Amino acid sequence: MKSTVEQLSPTRVKINVEVPFDELKPNFDRAYRKIAQQVRIPGFRPGKAPARVLESRIGRAPVLDEVVNEVIPAKYMEALRTGEVRALGQPDIEVTKLEDREVLEFTAEVDVRPDITLPDFTELAVSVDDVELTDAEVDEQLDELRARFGTLTGVDRPAENGDFVSIDLSATVDGEAVEEAATEGLSYEIGSGQLVDGIDDAIIGANAEETKTFTTKLVAGEHAGRDAEVSVTVQSIKQRELPEADDEFAQLASEFDTLDELKADLRERLGRVKKMQQGVQARDKILDSLLETTEVPLPEKVVEGEVENRRHDAVHPFDHDEDAFAKSLEAEGKTLDEFNTEVREESEKAVRTQLLLDTIADAEETSVDDGELTERIVYQAQRFGVSPEEYLQRAQQSGQLSAIYADVRRGKALATVVRRATVTDASGAAIDLEELFGKDETEAAEETAEPAETPETEVTAKSGASSDQ
Repeated sequence: MKSTVEQLSPTRVKINVEVPFDELKPNFDRAYRKIAQQVRIPGFRPGKAPARVLESRIGRAPVLDEVVNEVIPAKYMEALRTGEVRALGQPDIEVTKLEDREVLEFTAEVDVRPDITLPDFTELAVSVDDVELTDAEVDEQLDELRARFGTLTGVDRPAENGDFVSIDLSATVDGEAVEEAATEGLSYEIGSGQLVDGIDDAIIGANAEETKTFTTKLVAGEHAGRDAEVSVTVQSIKQRELPEADDEFAQLASEFDTLDELKADLRERLGRVKKMQQGVQARDKILDSLLETTEVPLPEKVVEGEVENRRHDAVHPFDHDEDAFAKSLEAEGKTLDEFNTEVREESEKAVRTQLLLDTIADAEETSVDDGELTERIVYQAQRFGVSPEEYLQRAQQSGQLSAIYADVRRGKALATVVRRATVTDASGAAIDLEELFGKDETEAAEETAEPAETPETEVTAKSGASSDQ
């Protein structure tokens, strides 16, 4: 086989492949065996008819089609390896010459990873916010912990913000009932913002067994984007009573004996969270700086694929009903053109980011071990509420395992850049990010010290009770 690679653009190549028929004998043998199993020829058992008999009965064309369909993918992959082509996506293949018993020639146009000139990472510098921790923030964490141990008590008064109510809901559009919007006995915390716009204003001031009506725009379903008349009936009203913030509560909610010890622990944990947020800000700013200063040519077909995937994910909850999706956008104050523009911008940035981080990972010879891959799988499984075994099986069946590996590798590559960049806070003090991103792998391999512990990502009492940020 002969192959040449022609550079069409920084992100696309044409591969020209020439395969002499002398190399195709194994392919013809397999083709004859396969076709012989499918064709009934008198005097021969299935699969036993000789090649010349098959050709005399069905002709040469079906055999050639079978061979060509088998050969082209295999020879294409061989040409990629020979030419060291880093292909992206599926190729556009064209058979340019097929002379029976002589030669098969075809071309394959495909997007490729562009060559990217990387900057000196040590010259990157960004500034992040100072870590500021107030007593009010600690008290807020304490109140959230108290809420976990609070009790709900029925009250005989109109509903107020922060109360818990049991409600019945129904809605109509142009006088027609909206079935998916009807429910009974729904528990709702007033002010949580978890239901439709306008419901809090309607409920506040209502008494038990009282019905209120209001108008709102539906954001999902068949009537997304349309005005609906909503009726809400308050069945019961309860307020949450919090335990006193004292030493007794500290002993109930944690391993500490005093409230001061509990608050000191909350302060320490909240401080670690803020340092982690500082590290995330540094990472994001450094990535933005890399993207701004590094030229990354975009493979158009890869971008189009990313755009299509994002549009699919956005329209899928609406059963791919474009009109319902457009109405939902309208309810959010956005047009379809604005959405499409945002999707393209986000897709281009996502592709540039992947190409850039893959190039850095190659340059740094970044690898991912089994432990790191397992850690990501466990994390993703928790996000989707399934067991790690089930998530792994799904990833294998959908062919997503390599994508998970690539994401972990890109994250490690970005961490390498962050460790080498200069990061200061708004006050000008240098930020040590080793606690968050670890040591450089090369440096760590030369040391025998234990790796730094990963900081907690939640502010909790040590009993395990957590609070949302």
